[in-house]
Amino acid sequence: MRLALTFAVVVATVVPVALTAGWEAIVLAVLASVPVYWVFRKPLLVGLIVGLTTTVLAAFFVAPLIPAGPLVAIYVIAASSSPFWRLVCVVVAAVGVTVSLVIPGDDDLNTFRYLAVAYVAAYALGTNTRARRAQAAEAAARERTRIAREMHDVITHSVGMMVVQAEAGPLVVRSDPDKAVGAFEAIASTGRGAVAQLREVVHALRSPGVAEVPDLITGIASLEVVGEPRPVSSEVDITAYRIVQESLTNAMRHASASRVMVRLRWQERTLGVEVVDDGRGSTGKPGFGLLGMRERVAACGGTLRTGPGPGGVGFAVHATLPI
Repeated sequence: MRLALTFAVVVATVVPVALTAGWEAIVLAVLASVPVYWVFRKPLLVGLIVGLTTTVLAAFFVAPLIPAGPLVAIYVIAASSSPFWRLVCVVVAAVGVTVSLVIPGDDDLNTFRYLAVAYVAAYALGTNTRARRAQAAEAAARERTRIAREMHDVITHSVGMMVVQAEAGPLVVRSDPDKAVGAFEAIASTGRGAVAQLREVVHALRSPGVAEVPDLITGIASLEVVGEPRPVSSEVDITAYRIVQESLTNAMRHASASRVMVRLRWQERTLGVEVVDDGRGSTGKPGFGLLGMRERVAACGGTLRTGPGPGGVGFAVHATLPI
């Protein structure tokens, strides 16, 4: 994904410059595009480098210029940085656009409008991504709070009852053996009930993930794992599992498929999940399962593509999830 993004930015930046300017401008164009490869690791530093070089390039060598590198950097900064650095990003971008148009004497307001719209759109997309991630984190926090409350209630009530019964047992063991037996039976019953409730809570806490995907592979389905598995966040873990689960359900129950291929593709920064069947394909109207799958992928910052399988046969689901 990073290579593809970097390649697209380099082509969009370097090729127009190479066709119209000299080697100095080409060097600047390379500096304004190649650092995008590291934008997800160092968004502020990359944004500074590509922003400055793009401004110099547009002001003194080539104008107007497609600011592909700065647009990507603004998107990532808006999606992942603190409010202070987002504000700095907006101010620097505004100054850079103004300088790149004023110095070469470009008084065409349409150029300024086009650039302003592009930068605002990139920032808005990044803000939307950040909001989706915040919603997913908030939902996870609510679920953890609910589970913690349930565990507190189970432990407080059950252990409290067991302590009361245990303290009463020695007092009546000699004077009223039958009552003592009842107290110990109550302790055992309360303990068994607590264990059962705690198992339910722990099961809810331990949602299925990528490691459980092989358990879904039965019958007509087959699994291929490419690359070395890596640790992933809980959101990505459950999302990958649900994608495979929902896709297999659709293929077997609704598409009448005779063969389903599931592929997990582990890369340095992403996990690819592919499910391809040879069934009837899509009816053209996405169901709730597919919509839910798309929302899950978007919430953890991934991308989802669905459509006909190879050669137009069957149906294919391709998801790319960030590690």
